[in-house]
Amino acid sequence: MKNITESNSIYDHLDEMNTLELLNGINTEDKKVAIAVEQEIPVIQRFVDACFLRMVKGGRLFYLGAGTSGRLGVVDASECPPTFGIDHGIVVGLIAGGDNAIRKAVEFAEDDKEQGWNDLSEFEVSELDTVVGIAASGRTPYVLGALEIAKKKGLLTAGISCNPNSPLAELADFAITPEVGPEFVTGSTRMKSGTAQKLVLNMISTSLMIKLGKVKGNKMIDMQLSNHKLVDRGTRMILSEIEIPYETAQELLITHGSVRKAVEFYKQNNK
Repeated sequence: MKNITESNSIYDHLDEMNTLELLNGINTEDKKVAIAVEQEIPVIQRFVDACFLRMVKGGRLFYLGAGTSGRLGVVDASECPPTFGIDHGIVVGLIAGGDNAIRKAVEFAEDDKEQGWNDLSEFEVSELDTVVGIAASGRTPYVLGALEIAKKKGLLTAGISCNPNSPLAELADFAITPEVGPEFVTGSTRMKSGTAQKLVLNMISTSLMIKLGKVKGNKMIDMQLSNHKLVDRGTRMILSEIEIPYETAQELLITHGSVRKAVEFYKQNNK
């Protein structure tokens, strides 16, 4: 199996390039990422539809990865509650080495084939749950070990990697494999591979939240009101639904805690 993510960069003598040459080279490579992700939309669609059928019944979504891949999963999961108003624990990001590994690499954590499933088991996973393994190479033991057991126990599984025919792609029920090619800096998968993984995760979580009713029109009607900017945004969302003064809309929002609840309360009481 050819490991594309570890292939030599098509650029050389990077240390002799000036700043503009470096930036243009990186940008040229980055332009390839969205095209590679586009090729995977059919399998992403099938996965999202399958995952939705479980989540609508109470299933959860777990991301599992090591290093950059793990951090990307943690970021996507952690942004779902404030963005869409879901409870913590509905979308969960797990990283090899635990939360300490989010900021500082934990040596050899990704090589522990048993720990991935151990981490998942702490959440008492069931057949309604879905596990997405994230690994640029598609070879990370922490991810593979977890998905292997998860699949045997009837959980839905997906794998996000950038190497076709990798062990992860062969193991997962849904193999999402954007082929972004060699990195600008050989083997630096935090670059194009990481960008591709982030784009896929955005697509998965956002489309699922929309299907679960967390967006109306194009508005995040259940977002958490965690700062003044979001309170103002929520107030303006209410104003787009009902014609009332700004101050009244803001008071409704703060009282009821979300755009959805504020609008529903107002309409029920002003028929």
